[in-house]
Formats: sequence, C-alpha cells, structure tokens
Amino acid sequence: MENNHKGDFRKSCIKKLEFIGLFSKYYKNKIIVKKLEKFIKVSESKNILLYIPLGIEVDIKPLILSLRKSKKNVYVPFMQGDSFKIVKYRLPLYKKRFGIKEPNNSFLKPKKLDLAIVPVVGVDSVYKRIGYGKGMYDRFFCRLNYKPTIVFTQLVLCKSEKVLSDNYDIQADYIITN
Repeated sequence: MENNHKGDFRKSCIKKLEFIGLFSKYYKNKIIVKKLEKFIKVSESKNILLYIPLGIEVDIKPLILSLRKSKKNVYVPFMQGDSFKIVKYRLPLYKKRFGIKEPNNSFLKPKKLDLAIVPVVGVDSVYKRIGYGKGMYDRFFCRLNYKPTIVFTQLVLCKSEKVLSDNYDIQADYIITN
C-alpha cells in the first residue's frame, strides 16, 4: 500500500501537467526534444529506450523519428504482466492497457541499453521517480542485470521537498525539463 503523501503529490503533479496550455506545451516539447537530442549526441548512446507519450508527457515522437533515421536502435516498452520488456520501435502502433500505444511484440533479443529516457509525473527530493503508481519501470530496471544511464523527462518540473520514494523506485542520472 502506497503512502498517502506520495499519492497526494502524484495527484497534484498530474493536475499541474494537465493545465499546461497547448501553445505552451508545444513550445516546451520542442525545447526538451532539442535538449534530449543534444544529450544523446554527446553521450554517443546507440541503444536507447524511449517511450510512446501519453497526453501529459513530453512528446518525444519527433525524437523517435530523428533517431531512427540516424541509425540508432530505438526501443520502447511492451507491457507484459506486472512490468514490460523492450521491443524495437516500429509501426503500426496499437492502443493497449491504460491507453498506452505500443508496437507488435517481438522475439528479437534487444541489445544492451546505453540510455533510457523515462517519463515522470514528478520527482521527490532525492530525484527518485514518481510515476503513475503501477511500478512497471521500477520492476523493469530492477530485473536488468546492468544499469543504463537514466534520464527523466517532464514538461514542467514537479519536485517534492520531501523523500516520498521507496527503496525500489528508480533514480535519475539526469532530469531534462523546460
């Protein structure tokens, strides 16, 4: 059972993200995608986990397209049980649980990830992820036998002054926001 502070903080962050105006959102998305492109170039990452964005998340679809053209290996989550596995990004996308879109399942063994770009609802004072409360990213990273660089993205930073996370919550190496 989750602590109330974490749940309340999650709700307030979601509310904050839902009220970003369309023009402002468009502008923030462009800035954050540019920062991500620069980060990826400098990091020289080849195998990258991205996500297919929901409405309140940074729209990284333009980044996915540019990375695919630049011969990077782009992976996205494919939900399985209480977590997900990674599959190569390819079209068409299908709407699944929680309104999340994903490509078809794949049985190809993905390469070792260099970098993971992860959406957040908020972060706590020690920069651990507050997500939607399903724990899928936490379980995914816990089950990896190595640690890729983890970058959190958010349209506007929603940060708690308190530690709200549990020891299993994932922590960012970097946070890229507006």
